[in-house]
Amino acid sequence: MLRENLKKELDKLNDEQLKKIADFIADLEFQSRQVASPTPFWQKATSIERSKEFREWVSQFPQNNLSLPDEAFSRDTIYTE
Repeated sequence: MLRENLKKELDKLNDEQLKKIADFIADLEFQSRQVASPTPFWQKATSIERSKEFREWVSQFPQNNLSLPDEAFSRDTIYTE
């Protein structure tokens, strides 16, 4: 009964709302993996698994085109006034 009611409610949501729900579900899954295993993920995962997890984590951040200016990546700007 609950599952059917949730499906109906999900059908009413717009894309932005569905994205928030997807993020929430991903967070729940991440938390359940953390609780389920006493060994940290990074210790037992292969490099490919760690890379995949990192890419999934990065993909949850906003996709705007804001970035630091090129000067922010230069060591020279650290020492100038």
